[in-house]
Amino acid sequence: MDDTVVITLLRHGMTEKNNRQAYLGWTDSPLIPAQVFPEFPVCYNRIYTSDLGRCRETAKTLFPQETPILMPEFRELNFGVWEGQTYEQLKDQPVYQKWLAEPFKVTPPNGESFAVFSHRVEEGWRKLTEEILDLGSKSSALVTHGGVIRYLLARYAAEKKDFWEWRIPYGHGYKLMWDIEALRRGERCISLQEEHLTANQNGSGSNIS
Repeated sequence: MDDTVVITLLRHGMTEKNNRQAYLGWTDSPLIPAQVFPEFPVCYNRIYTSDLGRCRETAKTLFPQETPILMPEFRELNFGVWEGQTYEQLKDQPVYQKWLAEPFKVTPPNGESFAVFSHRVEEGWRKLTEEILDLGSKSSALVTHGGVIRYLLARYAAEKKDFWEWRIPYGHGYKLMWDIEALRRGERCISLQEEHLTANQNGSGSNIS
């Protein structure tokens, strides 16, 4: 359809730190070696990715002939001093318990508030969609993080769900379609389709990373 635009949101593959349930925001970790990505057809006019290594590595694996456009706006939430630590390591800290109870209001020590994270992602989305519309790109992909995808789905998916209701395993994502003018106006998409990029893995990716 000539009057529609597709943007596919893809979560990076599972990393070694993800595999042990550690918080992983702006720090990085290599993808687990045993991970298998099936052949993914190149059907996008543009490939975008978070500038963090796990997303760049996933994008390179999925689209080896492409040169993705790096966008730091689509980094995960910065967990500050909690980076690389697990629930078991943090559970006795009062501020961590407060954050678990109110993650949209409490900020990780030396980390990033949800309000700052949201503003950053929205700014990245504005830049991305403006470029897509200016260039007339009909189909684009963004390789990014679980928290970023949850935020964008809560904000732009046709089906209204809260942030934590969206389930996004590692190596999976969603294909969103808009009418061109609806995308230009910042409206919700008109259709949503789940994408599967990797074989089934342990863990649903319920944490931000």
